[in-house]
Amino acid sequence: MAPRGHLVVCGDTALAHRLAEALITRFGQEVTVILPSKRQHHGPQISRLPKVRVVEAQQLTDEAFQNARVDVARAVALVGPDDVGNIHAALRAQEINSRLRLVIRMSNTALGHRIRKLFADCAVLSDAGMAAPEFLAAAFGQVAPNHVRIGGRTVYVTERGGTTQPQHVLCGLADNPPAGGPLLLPPDAEGATLVLALADGTPRDPLAKYRRRRLPLVGLLGDLHNVVNRWLRLAIAVLIVMLFAGIGLQATVGNYSLLDAIYLTLFEVLGTADPDIGLPLVTKLTQLLVTLSGIALIPVVTATIVDSIVRIRLADSRGRLLAPISGHIVVVGLGEVGTRIVRQLHDLGIPVVSIDHDENAAGVAETRGLGVPIVFGDATREETLQSAWVGNSRALVTVTSDDITNLEAALHGRTLREDLHVVLRLFDGDLAVRVQRNFNIPVSRSVPELAAPAFAAAMTERKIIGTIPVGHRVIFVADVPVEANSELDGRPVRDVREAGEAQVVAMARRGEHELVWALDEDYCLAPEDRLIFLTTRSGLGHVLARATAPSVDLGRADA
Repeated sequence: MAPRGHLVVCGDTALAHRLAEALITRFGQEVTVILPSKRQHHGPQISRLPKVRVVEAQQLTDEAFQNARVDVARAVALVGPDDVGNIHAALRAQEINSRLRLVIRMSNTALGHRIRKLFADCAVLSDAGMAAPEFLAAAFGQVAPNHVRIGGRTVYVTERGGTTQPQHVLCGLADNPPAGGPLLLPPDAEGATLVLALADGTPRDPLAKYRRRRLPLVGLLGDLHNVVNRWLRLAIAVLIVMLFAGIGLQATVGNYSLLDAIYLTLFEVLGTADPDIGLPLVTKLTQLLVTLSGIALIPVVTATIVDSIVRIRLADSRGRLLAPISGHIVVVGLGEVGTRIVRQLHDLGIPVVSIDHDENAAGVAETRGLGVPIVFGDATREETLQSAWVGNSRALVTVTSDDITNLEAALHGRTLREDLHVVLRLFDGDLAVRVQRNFNIPVSRSVPELAAPAFAAAMTERKIIGTIPVGHRVIFVADVPVEANSELDGRPVRDVREAGEAQVVAMARRGEHELVWALDEDYCLAPEDRLIFLTTRSGLGHVLARATAPSVDLGRADA
């Protein structure tokens, strides 16, 4: 029999396994898991977890929820891969227990935010959205992500007085005093050391330490290597060698000065040579050599130009790059995670190029809409990586759903440039450890492993939609609706702030989905307005108490 107030997880995916594990080991909760079979998918791993009760059911029916004792549960997480199926199951669960806390995994977060009004207490999360900042942090060489996605916009942590425009700063985040740890959400926001800013695509440079300084000639040769056919490159090299050989022979055997040798050689290349039968044999051979190279030079140059134009047009028709690019990040894979990484890089003003083998991949339309170049091709082939100018990039992020593709792309990227910063996504834990140890390539954890803590926090802490690490502490991002007759009902926005505890950074008025970031301090809050708070753990309960009507059982807020 399940204990009253237990937590229910629905699914047999990797996310369900990691979520149940986090709830048991990190939060000490009693967990019931509903899954189709203990012997399939992640059923065996889930069944072996301590303190877990497993209910087998092919579908999330009323009977399955009754067997899992959802009627006395505190929260239910629906983490299946089907958005519609998760919504259907959530409606069914709410009919059984109207006071239930629902955590729903959805790929379409825009739809998720709209259906939240159907439920009394609901959080809609995306596992890909939770994991993407971790991959970006690895690409930036950071231990933890310094940005988070809120309401379709990217906000990031930065030092005050950097490249961020003052109008983009949302609030002070922390102040570092001479002694002790950081003071979170300081009362003097203007003097805060760290601030939270809104990304709007303005170019920033968090990857400066990965910038490679290239000599102009080296850069030109590298670009030529990618644009011109290798046989034409060979022909050009042979002709250049012949020309230099002609100059050398003119200067040594012909006893001309270096300038005269260059002068005569160039004129002979241009077809203005004046043959003289009385010249010595060596001079005749030199003149013949230079003349032949001159005859061949014009068609080779013409062929090079034509070949480059054709290659560029073909590249354009396939979505590839039209011109050399450098200082960018290359993202391999336009699935859920890859698309979110591309979107956040674009928001942060960082140049990005994407690679995918499928022109109909889920993220292609959105990526094109952002104006981000796409290279269609096999990322395990060097020519595909060259088309994305990986050799000129600052980082390569491989996040396809296939371990072999990710690993091959990473190794080929290192072949193109030994010091390339690579972030590799691998699902096989043992393989990840060995790759990181033997190839010195940072390996990011799988998406379920990265997202599970956020789902677990959402089940145990109401209204949390994200976290921002500051030093060894964490600031929570909470989405809190204002209830009628609550303390905040009718209060101006300026009265919501609590120094050191809570800070409102955005809001959505009743019935509106889009968040307002430029807050009107005189606006009086009304029921069903939504507030986006930054808050400490101690401040979270106080914020919820102020936003909740007195008739509601506030004890559940800190459960």
